[in-house]
Amino acid sequence: MQSREDIFETLRTALVELFELEPERVTLEANLYQDLEIDSIDAVDLIDHIKRKTGKKIAAEEFKSVRTVGDVVDAVHRLVNAAA
Repeated sequence: MQSREDIFETLRTALVELFELEPERVTLEANLYQDLEIDSIDAVDLIDHIKRKTGKKIAAEEFKSVRTVGDVVDAVHRLVNAAA
């Protein structure tokens, strides 16, 4: 079982590597689209990265409601702990 903190650290690393963001910009409150300038294609890349890391796929419908990094952490937390 992964904690929210573990998921956040993994997600922060992914956002920094995939989108060349400064780590300090990636906070739980950061808006993916406004603060981090992630577009829909980047979001697909992020979903794919999460799938490779967790072995589970986030449904696109669930990702549509995601606005902040914290929302992504919550969605991944629900996903990885659903089968537990």
